[in-house]
Amino acid sequence: MPTLRTRLEPSPADPSQGLVDRFGRRATDLRISLTDKCNLRCTYCMPAEGMQWLPKQDLLTATEIQHLVQVGVEHLGVRELRLTGGEPLIRADLEQIISGVRHAHPELPISITTNAIGLAHRAAGLNQAGLTRLNVSLDTLNRETFKRLARRDRLEDVLEGVQAAVVAGLTPVKLNAVLMRGVNDHEAPELLAWALANGLSLRFIEQMPLDADHGWTREGMVTAQEIRDSVSTRFHLTPHPADRDGAPAELWDVRERSSDADDPGEPAPLESRPVLGTVGIIASVTEPFCGDCKRTRITAEGEVRSCLFSHQEFSLRDLLRDPLAAGESAEQRDRRIADHWRAAMWIKPAAHGMDPSETDGSVVGLDSAEFIQPERSMSAIGG
Repeated sequence: MPTLRTRLEPSPADPSQGLVDRFGRRATDLRISLTDKCNLRCTYCMPAEGMQWLPKQDLLTATEIQHLVQVGVEHLGVRELRLTGGEPLIRADLEQIISGVRHAHPELPISITTNAIGLAHRAAGLNQAGLTRLNVSLDTLNRETFKRLARRDRLEDVLEGVQAAVVAGLTPVKLNAVLMRGVNDHEAPELLAWALANGLSLRFIEQMPLDADHGWTREGMVTAQEIRDSVSTRFHLTPHPADRDGAPAELWDVRERSSDADDPGEPAPLESRPVLGTVGIIASVTEPFCGDCKRTRITAEGEVRSCLFSHQEFSLRDLLRDPLAAGESAEQRDRRIADHWRAAMWIKPAAHGMDPSETDGSVVGLDSAEFIQPERSMSAIGG
């Protein structure tokens, strides 16, 4: 488990600046994990068995989640909310959580990251509750490969959930795909073609060393460059013109490559070919974007985590559950919670310790004291 601290030195930053760290980054994107449980066992995230789940009483309640969002929005400049897990659809009160946040903050974008199992029956209700959009994890379109990666035979459930989200109007539906060497890395062009044909936004994600089995290796990871090379066997990729603005995914405009072969004469100029859509690549390891990070995370039990790879956490749940101090108003306690949260983000590290070498682009620090994989897996942290 990470080091848990409940006492912090006050942040010297101007409180009006929100969640600012020592390097001038301002966190406006709030990620809250609702549970550490999941109904899949994806190899890059969880072990096949043996997970020890958090006790129910340790998890944030719906009211506590809504309260922390209120503190974030009203005191700390939060402008976007993502609900994660584990698998957030496991929470029976997910619609209640979303509707409460939506009622209090009508303009706040609210999204979830989900594996879409059970989404077919809940997409309409989530839309009515106020969900803005969602991200669905989908690594393959092959049933046997899905079973191998997720250790569950649930591909049809996921595809039904994606379709239900589109019908419910939770668009744009984004897909997240992790490519594993020798397993599904050859499927990148097919996945992109399918996403484009169905009006979905696909993002490929480099596998990060956050697996519960600690089996990640640099050699086994499919890099962003390899993903681009694979996709480029079927499509032309050109940088998307819009400003990235701190987003984790670098976007690329996608154009059909096959038109080269269709014309026996001079190929049509690339810029004259229609853009079919975009594809994103999240290269957290080989092309890190730590310098533009805008995210602040709260785990399912209410602890601030300034970075996915942090080794320290700082409890907000305990402050929420403590009785008011003598003479303290609820507003004053909210400001105390905000101060604690601000102090936790002030000491956010400059980077995760896996920055590419300036000489050959290889990842440094993975086998040395410069980088230590967190004890928590992705499912316990919340993306």
